[in-house]
Amino acid sequence: MTEPTSATAADRAKWRRYLADERAEAAVYRELAARREGEEREILLALAAAEGRHEAHWLRLLDGDGAGTPRADIRTRILGSLARRFGSIFVLALAQRAEARSPYATDPDATPAMAADERIHGEVVRGLAARGRRRLAGTFRAAVFGANDGLVSNLALVLGIGATGVSSGVVLFTGIAGLLAGALSMGAGEYVSVRSQRELLEASAPDPTAREALVDLDVGANELALVYRARGMDEQDAAEHAALVVARVQAAGRGTAPTDALTVTEHDDDAVGTGLNAAISSFLFFASGALIPVLPYLFGMSGIAAVVTATVLVSIALLVTGAIVGLLSGASPLKRAMRQLAIGLGAAAVTYLLGLAFGTTLA
Repeated sequence: MTEPTSATAADRAKWRRYLADERAEAAVYRELAARREGEEREILLALAAAEGRHEAHWLRLLDGDGAGTPRADIRTRILGSLARRFGSIFVLALAQRAEARSPYATDPDATPAMAADERIHGEVVRGLAARGRRRLAGTFRAAVFGANDGLVSNLALVLGIGATGVSSGVVLFTGIAGLLAGALSMGAGEYVSVRSQRELLEASAPDPTAREALVDLDVGANELALVYRARGMDEQDAAEHAALVVARVQAAGRGTAPTDALTVTEHDDDAVGTGLNAAISSFLFFASGALIPVLPYLFGMSGIAAVVTATVLVSIALLVTGAIVGLLSGASPLKRAMRQLAIGLGAAAVTYLLGLAFGTTLA
């Protein structure tokens, strides 16, 4: 395909911009692949190769003249820089959003295949990002919620007590007490929650000794199908799966039955995390969040100055935690940050107004 005779300078500038972006995106995937092994590495290299095909399309339109190609857009450059330095789940989450912003679906100079590629690339990256999210889900959930709860609850406590007009020493002691009480409560609660979830999963998992009975199972009255139906399969699929498992058992003779013989779906223990890790993360992150509204009082501030400083510090922290959640979930970091800020400050405002209503004025 050669450049259309009616191509304008604006068209050529646009093609060069697309060319630069495709090259930068391919480089991002190669950087990520360099930090991966096995299947994930192969997938990322395949994505880089696909971006190379798109690059070739724009070069054909330019008659192979890539001179004067501008730098990639700022988002792609930031993504590349992060990929070189970290190669983390954050980069995959950002790459997922980048693929979703592709303009090819509405650009007549891009082929339908290219537009379809970009849609599918977004799903591929979403799948890779999901793997990373599952690996850190348990501990990350405890960390984020712990920090956010510490920020909001202790800001609300400090502002509510401070608004009553008590001395800064009382506010400081109240804030520290709230930090310790909340962190201990969060740690203990998270430990119990995760341990209980693991115990529920273990109770639902097949009994590993039950598969020993499969070698003597009556093929003509295959009750193994009932196991699969009880675990959610429909009658036909359960019967077919049971017949397949029995055939595998018979082929193996009197040996050990397949370890997955009674399993219908795998539960992912890594996504749950461990109770101890979740408890430690909750304690530390709650404490770090709860410390922020106390800082002005630790440094001797009091009155309105301390209230304003604590509110500003907590607001910044809420914006950061909200943006991180947005990045990892593939959503808009700005929207998640603003939502976190609105909820946190709204809760603190309620206790501050209550403190003003039932206490004295601030000094």
